[in-house]
Amino acid sequence: MTGSEASPSFRLAYVPGVTPSKWVRIWNERLPDVPLTLLGVTPGEAFGLLRDGGADAALLRLPVDGDDLSAIPLYTETTVVVVPKDHLFAAAEEVSAEDLADELVLHPLDDTLGWERPPGRPALERPATTGDAIELVAAGIGVLAVPQSLARLHHRKDLTYRTLTDVPQSRVALSWPAAEEAPDLVEEFIGIVRGRTVNSTRGRRAEESKGRKAEKTSKKPQSGGRSGAGSSRTGGRPATGGRRTGGAAASRGRSGKPRRRS
Repeated sequence: MTGSEASPSFRLAYVPGVTPSKWVRIWNERLPDVPLTLLGVTPGEAFGLLRDGGADAALLRLPVDGDDLSAIPLYTETTVVVVPKDHLFAAAEEVSAEDLADELVLHPLDDTLGWERPPGRPALERPATTGDAIELVAAGIGVLAVPQSLARLHHRKDLTYRTLTDVPQSRVALSWPAAEEAPDLVEEFIGIVRGRTVNSTRGRRAEESKGRKAEKTSKKPQSGGRSGAGSSRTGGRPATGGRRTGGAAASRGRSGKPRRRS
């Protein structure tokens, strides 16, 4: 559990393009007494923040840097190419890597696709950030391949993007400091991002829910008490059919044969 025992909290870092709002909403519904703090970080800052204890978990892009961090993949993003609206590619539904052969393809230093060299012609210098690369594309200097979420994040009216095929794709993951067992609140968030229900999720809340169910079960009356109440409602009558069999036995005698009348 993170934070103090009296007032737990959960700090979640996330890199540009990742939108944790849906998961945060579910967290607030399930754990209203545990504040969740969002920390926007650059891809390069995310790993250091986890190692330094500045965040309990982070939504980032694979690969994870080092064996001291655990991670579970969440989803894979579509790769797109960002171009000016009057570019030839704007008329196509999708573009292949081969189509970029004659294009100046920008390769920012914070690239998230993990390729050593993008297709097409390289620029003389690499832009420092994706934002800087977007500005160059808007100025008519080259095109840019990025995950679709980053194209949306840096949306401009004078730019558009198209699906880019036959290229690497970015995978988003949830990461936290490696341990034999994930902390309770991290386990809670894992359950949320994996779509577990309240009853199926693991962690502190699940244990509390089990405890409440066990308490309710222990308070239920025993089955013997129910049958006793049933007997009192019947007024102590003998078992069903007792009267009929008793009358027949009296007329027949002990041997069970009918008596002859004299």
